[in-house]
Amino acid sequence: MIEFLRQRAFIEFLKESTFAVNEVISKAWHVTKRNYFSIATLCFLMFITSNASGLMAFFLKDVNKGLSTLMALIFVLLYFTINLSLFKYIFHLLDDEESEVTIVGTLPTRTQIIRFIVATLIFSLCIVVAAVFLMPLLFVIDPILRWMVSIGWVDSFQKAADIIIRVAVSIGLLSIFMIWVRISFFPFFIIDKNAKSFESVKLSLATTKGNFTKILLLLFVLGGVYFLYLFFSYLQWPIIAFIVNMISSFIIVPLSSVALTIAYRKMMSEYKGDEHPDIIHNIV
Repeated sequence: MIEFLRQRAFIEFLKESTFAVNEVISKAWHVTKRNYFSIATLCFLMFITSNASGLMAFFLKDVNKGLSTLMALIFVLLYFTINLSLFKYIFHLLDDEESEVTIVGTLPTRTQIIRFIVATLIFSLCIVVAAVFLMPLLFVIDPILRWMVSIGWVDSFQKAADIIIRVAVSIGLLSIFMIWVRISFFPFFIIDKNAKSFESVKLSLATTKGNFTKILLLLFVLGGVYFLYLFFSYLQWPIIAFIVNMISSFIIVPLSSVALTIAYRKMMSEYKGDEHPDIIHNIV
């Protein structure tokens, strides 16, 4: 009976999560459809900036390393600026879709750009710290595998080492992904709430607490087309893969930006925590 109740509660939780994702996707589709060209233009500018920086770095790498580094920094700043402008523009659409706003009017302030860069560095540092804390797991796995070698369950120490590496990489990638999901909403707080860098990271951890499954389902739905592209590429169906890739580039990418912004607003409307949350109580 207890097991049945647990399964029932889990099913209801999945239904609630699914309905929440459906609501976000539906609203995002409505906003994207009405303002497609303006949102797609900003996404296209981000794409051009990203690829242009790669080409510039390639052509300048043998000319002058200082100039190459300077150009890379300029393109990174430009990319961040356009990215924040996109979120700011979507916020405008959600708050007052009827009034017109220019792309220039959505440019972030210098303070917001600096806070975004600092928060990105904090984000990267969190991933490094998580990897360091996971290192002791290798010392736990190692004696277990040595014991398995001694009783013949694993053929050799070389295979045991290979297993350790695979397990360590898998745990590391999973941890990085979970941290990315929990902290990746920090840009919204910088633009919407004008939060400081570290405060935006803490707020992202706090608001995503308890919403991880919903966010995961949303990312799965939004990334489904890209997985189809990989699948058709694996089958070596280039024409179908190209069509799927075009759909992903011109429809799913703009839709994803709007959907994540709406998901942020939905989480904020349901957030009952402190305005200045701490990290320890919001990690799990």
